[in-house]
Amino acid sequence: MMEHSASDSETEDHVQPLLRRKDTGDIKKAPACCSSRYGLAFLSCYGFFVAYALRVNLSVAMVDMLKNSSSASNSSSARVYDWDSETQGWILGSFFYGYILTQIPGGYFARKYGAKWLFGIGILCTVIFTLLTPVAADLGAGYLIAVRVLEGIGEGVSYPAMHAMWASWAPPLERSRLLTISYTGAQLGTVVALPLSGQICFYLDWTNSPSEHKRITEAEKTYIMASLKNELSPATDYIPWTSILKSLPLWAIVVAHFSYNWTFYTLLTLLPTYMNDILGFSIQQNGMLSALPYLGCWLLALLGGQLADLLREKYLFRTVIVRKAFTIVGMMGPAVFLVAAGYTGCNYVLAVAFLSISSSLGGISASGFNINHLDIAPSYAGILLGITNSFATIPGMVGPNTIPEWQIVFYISAAINIFGAIFFTIFGQGTVQPWAVQRIHVQ
Repeated sequence: MMEHSASDSETEDHVQPLLRRKDTGDIKKAPACCSSRYGLAFLSCYGFFVAYALRVNLSVAMVDMLKNSSSASNSSSARVYDWDSETQGWILGSFFYGYILTQIPGGYFARKYGAKWLFGIGILCTVIFTLLTPVAADLGAGYLIAVRVLEGIGEGVSYPAMHAMWASWAPPLERSRLLTISYTGAQLGTVVALPLSGQICFYLDWTNSPSEHKRITEAEKTYIMASLKNELSPATDYIPWTSILKSLPLWAIVVAHFSYNWTFYTLLTLLPTYMNDILGFSIQQNGMLSALPYLGCWLLALLGGQLADLLREKYLFRTVIVRKAFTIVGMMGPAVFLVAAGYTGCNYVLAVAFLSISSSLGGISASGFNINHLDIAPSYAGILLGITNSFATIPGMVGPNTIPEWQIVFYISAAINIFGAIFFTIFGQGTVQPWAVQRIHVQ
């Protein structure tokens, strides 16, 4: 029969360090330098760099692809298209219609068959369909929309697959550091926006767990597996779907993730248009200035990851306190500066500064709700990420994809951000939930 028991990682982590437990013995921490787990973090960072570089390039290019674009009229070699605002909205939002389809399946297949190949194949598909984008645009808006949907389908498995992999690779007290290094590749990709090949990600020698890795040291393997032994369930096909869907801590992440992504996707798709139409920047200035907010987000996410784990490991802050504090700062802070940006008028320096500060502070939430799946159910982290990311993709589909009244857009985004932060603060948890740890007893 199956017996469910909760991990004690939350109830005791404020009493004694996780590496000094009576039930785990004296676990010796493996060095970070040249380690396999940090190697995985940097390699997956590159994977997300590629994925986001391919995802966002159309947002900037769209400004220069339209017949009514002043910048396009100055370019003698660029192809321009006669797309109205509704068509532009469909093109920019179509990616998310494909992206939402593979979130939950991605988490399920990563758990069942392993995350390594799923992640690599997803990036490779994204590369292929991005290469087809210019051809599709020449054929017509409908073809371009179809290609962007297919690109979203390929990229949709990336986060669930990597979350499933980190469940086996990230020691609890290094989760913030490792996952922020890994996932801030998305911000780097947004900043640089270069269509690099995904084949490197496909062929790199990653493994689904430390026990399968060929070059990992015995000390690091022991450290990782010992620190996770009370949090992971046996690798069975059983998935407690009912308990998962009834879990309030999971829905707290869903609400926070949805709220954060509303602002993130709004700026991701519309910031180049805002820079061009409201602030009057040229296409050359536009790409660089549109990248500034994500550069700050990348930097603060990395620094936040270091600070979050330091607070948990050295100063013995409870996991739930750290996750909620970083979520509050990373969601309410951006809301304040986003609203302020709507009142800068023609002061483009102040507008860029406020938008950059807003997005930069958002990086703090990377160590908040964004990795909380691994705290509450590491064995099902990929599936949980698929569920939360499905809801978090909706803003890309229903959010504003055309030029609206900017102050209203900023107000709505700020309000949604604040609501998500409050909801997570009330209902979020840092404990491995009882349904997420199963013990199998033979009678």
